[in-house]
Amino acid sequence: MIRNLSIKILLLLLLLPFPLYGTGSPNVVVLLADDLGWKDLRCYGGPVKTPALDRLAGSGMLFTDFHSGAAVCSPSRATLLTGRHHIRTGVYSWISDNDQDVHLLQSEVTLAEILKEHGYVTAHFGKWHLGAPFRGRDKPWIDEHGFDYWFATDLNAAPSHRNPVNFWRNRERVGELEGYACQLVVDDAIRWLDEERNPDSPFFLNVWFHEPHAPIAAPDEIVEDYGGTTDPAAIYSGTIDNTDRAIERLLEKLKAMGIEEDTLVIYSSDNGSYRRDRVGELRGTKGSNFEGGIRVPGIFSWPGKISERQITDEPAGLIDILPTVCELLGIDPPKGVSLDGADLSPILLGEADSITRHQPLAWILPLSGNPLALRDGKWSLIGYRTGEFPRDREAMTALLQQMEAVLRENGVSDPTTEVKAKLFEGFDNPEAERLRGAYIRHNQFQESWIPAIKTMTYDRFELYDLSEDLAQKNNVAVQHPEVFQRLKKQLLELTANVVAEGPDWSQQKE
Repeated sequence: MIRNLSIKILLLLLLLPFPLYGTGSPNVVVLLADDLGWKDLRCYGGPVKTPALDRLAGSGMLFTDFHSGAAVCSPSRATLLTGRHHIRTGVYSWISDNDQDVHLLQSEVTLAEILKEHGYVTAHFGKWHLGAPFRGRDKPWIDEHGFDYWFATDLNAAPSHRNPVNFWRNRERVGELEGYACQLVVDDAIRWLDEERNPDSPFFLNVWFHEPHAPIAAPDEIVEDYGGTTDPAAIYSGTIDNTDRAIERLLEKLKAMGIEEDTLVIYSSDNGSYRRDRVGELRGTKGSNFEGGIRVPGIFSWPGKISERQITDEPAGLIDILPTVCELLGIDPPKGVSLDGADLSPILLGEADSITRHQPLAWILPLSGNPLALRDGKWSLIGYRTGEFPRDREAMTALLQQMEAVLRENGVSDPTTEVKAKLFEGFDNPEAERLRGAYIRHNQFQESWIPAIKTMTYDRFELYDLSEDLAQKNNVAVQHPEVFQRLKKQLLELTANVVAEGPDWSQQKE
């Protein structure tokens, strides 16, 4: 009787769309750029030559209205891995492991943990930035979030993308490496595929590149295709071009392994660019909840499953990746967890032109100048907070003036403009760079601000019709009062729900 029951269970498993264990399940690869703008890639009308990503887009579906999980790094990554608004997961803003206890809560269920439970081997490569014990604080290691193997940095590649010294592998320091971060990350991913993965199991590769986040560096022979080798715009483009070449090597490896058609590949960026010339006509840049800070590339490829050369204008984002992957693979999403994202598989598989969300796409980033944003079809609602955080404005102003003085002494003709342009990008001048670091520390999230975040109020809202005003220049709240009031109510209710769930790191530790 027991033997017959086992046979019945086996037959049922064989009849599933994708067996839960073994090589019959598709592999999953997530590729994430860092600070890449909506208008950087050639397939999005950008200036950088990206043939690998152009072909990837042509082999599947390109989203023209795709969004990051947040307008800055750490929150966006938390949202990607969990399918939840980042404050729920413990991440309020970008994380500094030097002086914050904040990290992605170990209690959160990540995509890696879900896939691992269903027979996948899991590996992370590249930037992490979700909190780790690299700098001595008591935080979970990357392997405690579901990754069997990892090769990573806590923050950016240092001192730049060239010859980084801050990589770790499976809780051990690696030391100085020779080469560029994007190529080193792909080198290790290919080595892992060859030497360490279990060939009898499907795999999840989570590849998070450092490029084009500052401090930037790329090979001169690539940079020269875009301008002078000291031109920041040319170097920025060179980092993206170099990353595309690294991605090409990884995709060719999947093809050589004969698993190209058995692999779902997703490509995006953690937030918009810090360069205004790389967000197109969009308003805002990195850090802003206007479209320029959160609209990013979104490419999904799975040959034979997702039809090629598809383009959709359906609003979507990183928050949708976890529920979408679960549905595509025939895996139940985690139970007892409030997911904020939606399943995009009906669009990807050609079953529908749009989806129905249980709640609107929204962004809640307390430190942003416009901390709230919501999307509902063509409508975009922006919300502003009442009051300000207790930053030392005098010290910050003094640091800006000191940066200008240093640059002026070094022959910069317009130091005020230079400082504004380089606050995200970084300075070549060591003293200006030191002052920039001090300014950033004054401006960064403080755990003591969490009680204020939890009681924060919002006193001003703007409504934009993106079908006619992609640049978000014309506030049409007065012309559409019913839409304005409906979306404002939804956004305030969702914000209250999300913020209430966020842990108070100023009072407790996990």
